[in-house]
Amino acid sequence: MRALVARRLEGPDALEVIETPVPEPAAGQVRIKVAAAAVNPVDVAVSTGKVVQYGVTAPREQFGLGWDVAGTIDAIGEGVDLTPGTPVIGLADLLGLPLKTHAEYVVLNADAVAPAPKGLDLTAASTIALNALTALQALKALQLTPGQTLLVTGAAGGVGGYAVELGKRLDLTVIASAGEEDEDLVRRLGADHFVPKDLTAVHTIAPAGVDGLVDAAVRGIAAQEAVRNRGWHAHVQAGPTPPHLRGITVEQIFVQANRSELQELVQLVEAGVLSTRVADTYPLHEAPAAYNRLAKGGVRGRLVLVN
Repeated sequence: MRALVARRLEGPDALEVIETPVPEPAAGQVRIKVAAAAVNPVDVAVSTGKVVQYGVTAPREQFGLGWDVAGTIDAIGEGVDLTPGTPVIGLADLLGLPLKTHAEYVVLNADAVAPAPKGLDLTAASTIALNALTALQALKALQLTPGQTLLVTGAAGGVGGYAVELGKRLDLTVIASAGEEDEDLVRRLGADHFVPKDLTAVHTIAPAGVDGLVDAAVRGIAAQEAVRNRGWHAHVQAGPTPPHLRGITVEQIFVQANRSELQELVQLVEAGVLSTRVADTYPLHEAPAAYNRLAKGGVRGRLVLVN
């Protein structure tokens, strides 16, 4: 099979599509014939070596690439309750694997896989797992209750957009921050209020500060200044966390694959609560072009590699 890997961590143009044996599932695992796999900022960070530089993972000879996947189960290991032929979505949540979802086949633990949303094409389905799970787990960490205020930075992006939609489902008052050109988008996602990236307007909406923050844009202390004393801050990035000032609880969010939460998200997609956004598709052999486009910024929706 073909698989995209990073051996020289010199950016997207150094990525390689290699030929490698089709992997076999062990007990508790499934093999997925990949239809589509989204490209995310963490993939670009792997290609440039930033994940090694920041100490998030150890150096190795080969990094597999890709976290999200949508496809069809074509083989299962012992003890798996999923059936070959089932369309699924899944998440490869380990950085250091030599092969991941940007490939023609991928093996995942069965607990990292759930049946795909009914009626949704697999290209769109491939954009759900990483970003929506990150947003869901961030909101659960904040422990907010209906009526409280939530600030989401990077609200036009993948994680931020899902945090807005999930926040509204929890009956929170959602303040969304993004570029001014994205105000219409984040309001369509359900935001109650829009503020620009400088965040100075937050205190006109919530004078004492917001109850919780999902910092999808990784603004750090600049965003935390908008949180009330003894509030909550979900830091959506691996690596050093901002300080816990003014009694604020800082929760570092590094996404974890979880079937029950994936199933929860699938139900919300089927119910129309969560949206999917595909910006463009690329065949696997054109992956460097997709990576370079994402690295330049400004993409709204996901770039997806398709087989």
